[in-house]
This record gives sequence, structure tokens and C-alpha cells, in this order.
Amino acid sequence: MKINLAQMNLKTLPDFEESQIKGIKNLNLFDNDLREIPTEIFEMTNIEILNISVNKINKLPAEITNLKKLRMLDAGHNNIDLIPPEIGHLVNMEDYLYFHNNQLQSIPPEIGQLTKVRYLNLSDNLLSELPEEIGNLNKLVELRIMNNRLTELPESLSRLTNLRELHLKKNSMTFLPEKIGELALLRVLELEENQLQEVPDSIHKCIKLRRLNVRQNKLKTLPASIGHLKNLLELDLRSNDLTELPESLLAMESLERLDLRWNHELKIPNWLDELEARGCIVYL
Repeated sequence: MKINLAQMNLKTLPDFEESQIKGIKNLNLFDNDLREIPTEIFEMTNIEILNISVNKINKLPAEITNLKKLRMLDAGHNNIDLIPPEIGHLVNMEDYLYFHNNQLQSIPPEIGQLTKVRYLNLSDNLLSELPEEIGNLNKLVELRIMNNRLTELPESLSRLTNLRELHLKKNSMTFLPEKIGELALLRVLELEENQLQEVPDSIHKCIKLRRLNVRQNKLKTLPASIGHLKNLLELDLRSNDLTELPESLLAMESLERLDLRWNHELKIPNWLDELEARGCIVYL
């Protein structure tokens, strides 16, 4: 049974008969006025999809463990400041797990037990670190951790070998794990607005990469091996401290857009004309 109660200004749930509660598999409470998760929800033991996003919920209680069949949870745009360790009991979670736009300061290591999750969004929180156990989520296709306070990533991130998109914009990272090259299926890597001083040499192993955004960092150089990214379509290097470019960029056969603006000390090489001649748009 699917129940849609979105945008109804609800502060509590309407009354359900007991037989209804057990039959609910999909409950949408998007954009209401809930201050807490109604206790009736924890009796919905057959529920598979729960959307409680855009409310005023400030707590995810331990009773979440009752929802063993849950495979999608969207709790974004609330005021949740803690994910309980009981989240690790939701081992059937296999689709979306969204906690973006909350007040989270940490993620429990038990999240590593959710090995079926494919999409995880932790953006717009107060996270300064991630647990090593996040590397156990080897089914992840997309990981979003934008606009937090991360200064580094756990080495275990290199085990997310099914990852296609990694979004890390607006953090405070000064370096990336050298093993980031193990993410061989990665297609999108967003690193804008960090404090990165270099790009790891291993990036050349991410041969399926289509978009690499390192705008507004502290890069002075790029590794020569970056030229191995023959499928790269877009390389955004705006607002760094680059002084030179590796000529290996010419080997990027698919490059369509190269943005070099606001690198005030950059020596513009003549060979950029070759890139433009074959159709790459170069912004200077």
C-alpha cells in the first residue's frame, strides 16, 4: 500500500487502522510540519520506502531498527543532529539513503553494515570526518558529501569500486588519498572549493572519468600522468595557483572544455592552440 501525505501541513499522522499500518509499504511525508517521527511509523514493519524530508525533525530514534524491510529512506532537509548506531540494522537498505541538509556532526561506524546502498547523500551537514567503515559500502554508485567540514578522506574510500560519482565540493581538504585511482569506474569527480595542493598521480587510473572539477583550490601543478584520462570531457581548473601545465593534456582525445581562468601566474603554452584546433573550448 502506498500512502501519499506530502505537503499537507501535518504535525501528526492521521489515524490508521492496525490492519492498514501493517500493509503500508510506501509512505510519503515530504514537506510537512513534523517535529518528530510519529511513533506509528515504527509499527509499519513492512514499509520499504519512507520519505520524511523537508520537515522539522530533530531526532532519528533507535526505534528505526524496527523497519527491517526499509530499502529507501529520505530524511533530508530536517534538523537531525545524530544518526543512531541502530541504523546498521537496516541491512535491506539498497536504494537511496539521504541525510542532506541536517545538523550531523558525525556518522556512526555502523553505517558500514548497509552494504547494499547505492546512493548516499550526506551533503550540507557539519561533518569533519567519515568513518573508515564507509569503505564497506561497495555497492555505492553515487556519494555526495558536499558542503561539510572534511579535512581528509578515509583510505577505505578506495574500496568503493562501483562508484560513478563522487561529490566533495565545499570542504576543507588539503589532499586526497593516493589510492583514489582505485575508483576505476568513476565518471564524475567534484572537488571545487577545497584546499587541495596537488592531485594524486594515481588519478590517471580513473580512465572512465568524464568530468573533473578542481576549481578554487591551491593547485600549483598537475601530474603529467593526467594525460591518460582519454575519456575526460571537461576539466575545470579555475581559481588555482597554477604556474604551468603538463603537455600531456594534449593526449586527452575527448576533451571538450578546459577552463583555466583566474590562474594569474599561469604561463600559457603555445600547444593550447592544438587543443582548440580539434574543437576543445579553452577558457583563459
